[in-house]
Amino acid sequence: MKTALISGISGQDGAYLANLLLEKGYRVVGTSRDAQAASFTNLYKLGIFDRVELRSMVLTDFRSTLQTLDKVRPDEVYNLAGQSSVSLSFEQPVETMESISLGTVNLLESIRFLGRNVKLYNASSSDCFGDTEIFAANEESPFRPRSPYGVAKAAAHWAIVNYRQAYGLYAANGILFNHESPLRPNRYVTKKIIAGACRIKAGLQQKLELGVLTIERDWGWAPEYVEAMWRILQNEDAEDFIIATGVTSSLQQFVEAAFGELDLEWRDHVQVNGAQSRPSDIFRSRGNPAKAHIKLGWKAQISMRDVVRLMLEAESSGSWELTRVR
Repeated sequence: MKTALISGISGQDGAYLANLLLEKGYRVVGTSRDAQAASFTNLYKLGIFDRVELRSMVLTDFRSTLQTLDKVRPDEVYNLAGQSSVSLSFEQPVETMESISLGTVNLLESIRFLGRNVKLYNASSSDCFGDTEIFAANEESPFRPRSPYGVAKAAAHWAIVNYRQAYGLYAANGILFNHESPLRPNRYVTKKIIAGACRIKAGLQQKLELGVLTIERDWGWAPEYVEAMWRILQNEDAEDFIIATGVTSSLQQFVEAAFGELDLEWRDHVQVNGAQSRPSDIFRSRGNPAKAHIKLGWKAQISMRDVVRLMLEAESSGSWELTRVR
């Protein structure tokens, strides 16, 4: 039985990944800063809380990270922890940088110090690229981040590459583009749209206030993307991979799809408020997942409109079984 350690198991990706690895027969250990105080709501929603071992680990504390890895003795480590909101990173740039970049270096150093055969997956991000403009980003595209979150992810990404080249560690980056699910927190605009549309349909809300609707993103389905994470660590060599659908949609198209599924005219209910815009934003973000398809056999099957439909069904019914679709 392989042992997988997931830092950030309480988040959307961590919960889905834990579920996937349990289905594959792994022993799954998840970490949080304070495992006794954390709610782990997403693990409960997926019905797997009692099947996961939970430990406290502070990634920004090298001793805590080292001791945890020494005790757990994982075969695979999935680094999904750190401040995960782009918007919040403008308000908390120091916390964002430390939790993402320093946390990643502490994991790398702990693995190097212990000298064991451990595979490390790092959650890199499409935000490293900034605006991809008319071309889809591939693994060789330059980084031009436009937020503290993107800067921190870029630093962590290159730390992974450096440790792989300098010390021979099996360390790989998954450069994931936007991926959504019903487990997204309400602060994410996609969940805000889905929840708002359902409340309007039920007569509990009249208007939904959003920022700029012209931004374009490459939206996928989170349970599919955690499958790619696992496949990255099953690859013979440690490499970096873009995980994306390769198709962009505007935020307005996402809104239209959500309200259209509920037989609502979105223009009657959505108000645009420029004050909600970020200090610096990405206009278009699109990835080229060709390498992942060729080398990992991975290809996104669920489109943006499918994502909207699945999220609406879960929001309306309160059923979390839908979130287990891969």
